[in-house]
Amino acid sequence: MKRFNNRKKITKEKIEEYNFKEVALTKMAKRQLLLTLFSILGVTIISLGSAYAVFTSVSKSADYNVIKVGTLNIDFGEDSSNNINLSGQYPMSDEEGLKLKPYVFTIKNTGSLAADYEVFIQDDLDMINNEEENCANIQLNKDYIRYKLDTAAPANLSSIADSNYKIATGSLEAGGSVTYTLYVWIREGVGNDVLNKHYHGKIVVNGVNTQGDPVSEVVLANVGDNGDTYDDGTDTFITGTDPNNYIWYSGKLWRAVSVNNEAKTTKLVTQWNISAINYSSGSTDFAGSYMEEWLNDTSIDGFLGNLRDYENFIVTDAKWNATLTTSSSKPAETTIVTDAVGLLNYYEYVTSYRGASSSTGYLNNGLYWWTLTPYSTSYVWLVSNIAGRANYDSPSSAYGVRPSVNLKSSVRIVSGDGTIDNPYRLNGDNDTNLSGTLLSSRYSGEYIRFGNEENNLYRIVSHENGSGTKIVSAEPLKSSGTFITSAFGSNTTFSSTNTIGAFLNGDYLTNYVDSTYSDMIEDSTTWYLGTVGSGTSYKLAKYADTNMSSTNSSTTDAKAGLLRFGELMSGQFDRYGNNTYYWTLTPYSSSLVWNVSGSGSAYDDGPSNADGVRPSLNLKSNVQILNGDGTLNSPFEIQLGS
Repeated sequence: MKRFNNRKKITKEKIEEYNFKEVALTKMAKRQLLLTLFSILGVTIISLGSAYAVFTSVSKSADYNVIKVGTLNIDFGEDSSNNINLSGQYPMSDEEGLKLKPYVFTIKNTGSLAADYEVFIQDDLDMINNEEENCANIQLNKDYIRYKLDTAAPANLSSIADSNYKIATGSLEAGGSVTYTLYVWIREGVGNDVLNKHYHGKIVVNGVNTQGDPVSEVVLANVGDNGDTYDDGTDTFITGTDPNNYIWYSGKLWRAVSVNNEAKTTKLVTQWNISAINYSSGSTDFAGSYMEEWLNDTSIDGFLGNLRDYENFIVTDAKWNATLTTSSSKPAETTIVTDAVGLLNYYEYVTSYRGASSSTGYLNNGLYWWTLTPYSTSYVWLVSNIAGRANYDSPSSAYGVRPSVNLKSSVRIVSGDGTIDNPYRLNGDNDTNLSGTLLSSRYSGEYIRFGNEENNLYRIVSHENGSGTKIVSAEPLKSSGTFITSAFGSNTTFSSTNTIGAFLNGDYLTNYVDSTYSDMIEDSTTWYLGTVGSGTSYKLAKYADTNMSSTNSSTTDAKAGLLRFGELMSGQFDRYGNNTYYWTLTPYSSSLVWNVSGSGSAYDDGPSNADGVRPSLNLKSNVQILNGDGTLNSPFEIQLGS
């Protein structure tokens, strides 16, 4: 248990009183600037139900950094100082703050059942109200304190006030653990307001009541009138034309496909194509393919790297059957690939429409998309937009990507009925009361109200520039219900002055986005213009090589742009005439540019031809959420913060 104090040493009696070992604080620095101490404190109580209360116990042995809370151990490790000390720190930039020594703590479930938890940064009221400390009226404004947890963007502590300063949630299976890395610093530009102010805080890890029912049970028991189930001896599949198996997770709509009979994990696949890429350079093997890399890329550009708290929700060492077959029968387990994210195989797709047909089965989304299964050493199985029929093509072609994951058995459903208008929501991914939260803390795929009239729906792409939020229009721009089109330009190089770039940075910013929204957009964004040819890696659209050691030297700066080939959220999210071809900004060659077709695949097109326009923008780091939960039915309403 860790507590901080910036006024005096803790006495031996005080140590016994709080039942933890504390190292004396260093002397105050001579700077007459803010003297702030920050420390970590374990949970005092966890309720697992009305009949049970599990109390804290703290070891007094050499392992004094380990705090036991019921079945949860919170271990602050030997490299995390017992005193997390910001004494004498001066206001600094985010870049400087992230060079400070972080505070690392691990939460481990030592019990035999799954356990949920929440992590908060809270005021240490015992210290604030201590008469000897006498600092209740001189507390530092939380807007002056910056923090960063793991891969999330830096934010002011005040931005999470409405969530009671909750910084993380999760669920741990028996024996599971998760490690967090936290940076805390005083933000730059605060002036003299910080002089002679104090801040006493603590990190609190709370066990939370287990809410809802396991996903595996709910999705099989409530398939509805248009669904059924089929047990092949290993997995129980959801089948039918439109079962109640929609799930909203991490900003995307998914379908539950099957439940493993033994492990009780639930396989999901996205309802729509998240992107479109070349499967590989020519090999039909999933292992080592561009597809495997794209799905499991944990960088800011990758699918897995933008999936919310994935270690708490999905099986990261899932087994994917990528065995070559020409039959729709259950394949042998000849080729098994271990990954967090994969694709459905051919057998799984065909099994989903047992009792129906490929055209009426629920997994037919009217688009082209890859499966996991090789048809031969030259071709890979895919699903076509023609009645959902299975087909195959060269892996150097570019078709849609529908990622698949396996939810852990511990994940629970807390709301929804599984219909498209009311999809199931998962415990830990059903945030409410997000008013005041920075948009930069949210997740790829979530919806935003942005822009005017019929073109006012956008989606989060990523946080590519670190502090802001990259967004894209949810569908290509329309005028009176009809998709507008534009030539790309006189050549394949995007800029603010070529045909489509001039429209985006002129007419679009004036007439499609009024000043209220335009003021939220970064004045200049770097757009990457690397060339991606047939059978080459999606990474070359941004990076100089596939090792991603440096970005491509071909760039341009503009306020508004387009998504790259293979970028997140560049896939089709509609079907059957409600979508259209639209440009990316990635050249296919010196004479052709990539577009995404209305059927979900990607093709090369001449820049003088006319295709649809999906604007992409980077919003400023201080854009805040007013209301909404980020779903299609309740998009985030946003405003520019102070």
